[in-house]
Amino acid sequence: MKKSDIRWAIRIVASSIVLATVFTLLSTAAMEEAGYVVAFFVLFLLIVVGIVFDMIGVAVTAADETPFHSMAAHGCLAAKEAIRLIKNAGRVANICNDVVGDITGIISGVAMAVLSARLVADYALHSLAIHLTISGLVVGLTIGGKALGKGAAIRSSTGIVYFTARSLYRIKWLGNKLTGRR
Repeated sequence: MKKSDIRWAIRIVASSIVLATVFTLLSTAAMEEAGYVVAFFVLFLLIVVGIVFDMIGVAVTAADETPFHSMAAHGCLAAKEAIRLIKNAGRVANICNDVVGDITGIISGVAMAVLSARLVADYALHSLAIHLTISGLVVGLTIGGKALGKGAAIRSSTGIVYFTARSLYRIKWLGNKLTGRR
């Protein structure tokens, strides 16, 4: 095992702990204070974020650099970002699939539990039926969405990587504008 792999793993563990803690606190607070419509929306948003990042992670590992080299040669600034993503596909997939995907999966489970408990407490419903129904929906939507997303990511890897690279390029550009960097 290389030293850089060990350092990467340590950084991922540390950042995962911080991200999971922050997002769990935020989503739990939002779920406890929000009405049911907002709570279901937050839960659905967590599922969608997990699916989208799973698609990005798969697309980056499936994509070919060749079209991006051509785009970069023609002055496309986001193409260089795409090449960087593909060259670091293992780490990008680790962040997208494992860090973001797993965190959103865990947090959606927490959000589902909070929502279930609120429904049972507010409406004196049968707790097992509510927990099973909501958990079945969350798991089904997550797994089904990821299954559809993986197929789309493999078929459309170039487009997904380009969209991701263009988004990252714009975020970096905006960050540089706000901080005064060039």
